[in-house]
Amino acid sequence: MSAPAIVATEVSRTYDLDGVSVPALRGVSLTIDQGDYVAIVGTSGSGKSTLMHLLGGLDRPTAGTLVIGGRDVATLSPPEMAKLRNEVIGFVFQSFHLLARTTARDNVALPLVYRGVGRRERRARAAELLERVGLGHRIDHRPNQMSGGEQQRVAIARALVTGPSVLLADEPTGNLDSVTGQSVLDLLESLNAEGVAVVLVTHDAEVADRARRRIVMRDGLIVSADPVPSAAVPPASGPRAADLPASGSPAPGSGSPGGGS
Repeated sequence: MSAPAIVATEVSRTYDLDGVSVPALRGVSLTIDQGDYVAIVGTSGSGKSTLMHLLGGLDRPTAGTLVIGGRDVATLSPPEMAKLRNEVIGFVFQSFHLLARTTARDNVALPLVYRGVGRRERRARAAELLERVGLGHRIDHRPNQMSGGEQQRVAIARALVTGPSVLLADEPTGNLDSVTGQSVLDLLESLNAEGVAVVLVTHDAEVADRARRRIVMRDGLIVSADPVPSAAVPPASGPRAADLPASGSPAPGSGSPGGGS
């Protein structure tokens, strides 16, 4: 059996704000298995975004143990931490965070620059991933020439280009209309079925219901962690994103109206 992708054990995170200690997480334990599909939900201030930052290696716990890709983050230097993020984690944000004056292909290829991959290989891999998410016809377009749904799919392709084992998505449908959001969720689910673990933060109960597990947070604690009975996503089994073949076929739902095509 494969080792878990991420293991958090009694993890706490406290921030010092003007001399006052503010606990954002208070002893959270959570395991993300290979091929998992998890939704983290909770009201604003519940700690879900802090937990997401920790799971992605963007921050370190104040106390407890956090193991990402088999490595205890407490033992890693900043460069080692950056390398681990680049190898294990892919990030998808609500606001896309694409470079405005850069083509879709070069936006997707950017993480490979930090890995030291040559330009020709970077561009080939980026083109492959854009085909994979149904945007081969938009490869040389800039973000302002694309719809919101297309920009989010570019962001997903960028998150996948390094072949991560875990995809972290922070409100990935938050800036999209319902039809376009549906196509993005269809894409995330197809990637999960091919072996990529997906962890998403959402306020939307319908989005959370599509995961296989729902983690509910309140006041910096996990108050429930239960399977989602209605989850329609099949168990993941297959290659990691790094092993996905190029495909000229659009991603599921990529032809949907409402900004997603």
